[in-house]
Amino acid sequence: MSGKAKDKGAAGAKKFEKILGRLEEIVGRLNEGDVPLEESLTLFEEGVTLSKEGHQILDEAERKIEVLLESGETRPYGAKDEPKT
Repeated sequence: MSGKAKDKGAAGAKKFEKILGRLEEIVGRLNEGDVPLEESLTLFEEGVTLSKEGHQILDEAERKIEVLLESGETRPYGAKDEPKT
């Protein structure tokens, strides 16, 4: 893997972690129950946007994994190779 690809992957991971952290903050704030309606809507909208961004990052990571495993069949994480008979 090239240095640029590693840097991009690391940046994507950091962005994903930042998104998750912000989503946790939003959920915590909304769970408090004393948030005014307008603020709740704003937080919800931000959460939906962040969720979409997070899904895009995960989809890109999944595509990269599939490319890396392209020499054989892709299989779910944790699946072991079955012995050949």
